[in-house]
Amino acid sequence: MYLQTTIKKTNVMRTLLLIVAICLIAACSRQPAKQSTTNINALAQQYVRLGLTISLYDADFVDAYYGPGSLKPAAKPAAVFPKDSLLNAVHELTAALQALHDTSDTVAQRAAWIAAQLKAFERRIKIYAGDTAGFDEEAKDLYGVTAPVYDSLHYREIIAKLDHLLPGSGSINDRFQELANRFIIPKDKLDTVFKTAIAACRERTLQHYDLPKEESFILEYVTNKPWSGYNWYKGNYKSVIQINTDLQIFIDRAIDVGSHESYPGHHVYNMLLEKNLYREKGWVEISLYPLFSPQSLIAEGSANYGIDVAFPGQEKVAFARQTLLPLAGLDTTGISRYFAALELKGALNYARNEVGRGLLGNTMSEAQAMQWLKDYCLMNDETARKSVDFIRRNRSYVINYNYGKDLVAQYISAKGGDVSPDKKWQVFGALLSNEILTTELLQ
Repeated sequence: MYLQTTIKKTNVMRTLLLIVAICLIAACSRQPAKQSTTNINALAQQYVRLGLTISLYDADFVDAYYGPGSLKPAAKPAAVFPKDSLLNAVHELTAALQALHDTSDTVAQRAAWIAAQLKAFERRIKIYAGDTAGFDEEAKDLYGVTAPVYDSLHYREIIAKLDHLLPGSGSINDRFQELANRFIIPKDKLDTVFKTAIAACRERTLQHYDLPKEESFILEYVTNKPWSGYNWYKGNYKSVIQINTDLQIFIDRAIDVGSHESYPGHHVYNMLLEKNLYREKGWVEISLYPLFSPQSLIAEGSANYGIDVAFPGQEKVAFARQTLLPLAGLDTTGISRYFAALELKGALNYARNEVGRGLLGNTMSEAQAMQWLKDYCLMNDETARKSVDFIRRNRSYVINYNYGKDLVAQYISAKGGDVSPDKKWQVFGALLSNEILTTELLQ
């Protein structure tokens, strides 16, 4: 009896010791995870502070910020741009983030995402200080990719297809412009047409995504800008969308710019990041959107890809014919041919990259750049001039529109987005709602 009692007590003690050991192991395993989460949150705050400090000097650096006011720098900018100290801060923060590579998947992913953004910080600091590089080198550092290079033969082959499609005689550019000019939106119809197009984009997006009830935007018409449209995201699910009226605006641009800047483009992209990552998870790094960073590859690529998500197949042509052209008071004759020409013209967009390479590498004069854009992008004079101005200011940013779109399309397809329209919206929404690395698009 005594022996049995002793054995029972011993077994109880062993059980208790085992439970204690398990609890200690669990506590120890939780501690590093908790510590790494604390570290990544602190480093994320440093990242935001650094980005906002750079923006004191480089006015184009931050595209949007909706994070805590406490992270904004209190000091005024120095009289001289502190290039070296900013670069040192980038390097120190990057090293601290690299130390988190073997932590939990979530922390490691956040650390890798911030580190990729910091690589862009480094390059942009150098550019702002006058330390520029070639087009492809800058693109690799800023956006994490190098866009494909195509020679003039590639574009001439595409243009040859347009030659068979476009009616009339004369140069292909002249014939394209003649067709396009039938569909210029009168200035007094712009507001009606754009609001109708954006409303349709929103309706289609809401069929697939639950957007915040308080979301809204303000639509403005502006002049003297190097771009055709812009979304200024203000946080709290609000945007200001601006349309540049310097240029003649064609009917397709109401759909493209409307979708690109609003639904399911930039407005939705920024809202989903704010809602899912900043508001719900407290990831403060996402509250800062640095314009010249890998984030823009996804932002611009997804905004361009999203046009076809919202209006697949021939739906864009049908919407223009049945709704927008009557609102604009324009004849619908030739609209199908026009959109078919636009599809081929879209493949010519990579020619802007070659112009960027030429202008940044000083192998192409502005006159040559203008001619290249007219010959191979089928731009008119005023649009070509705006494009040159855009490249001069934003340099390799142009790759985000064409190569970014193609990479997003590749990513959506690889994730099964081609199975059905609903699946495409689902995969697309996941892309818009998470910190995605450029390397993930390239896989």
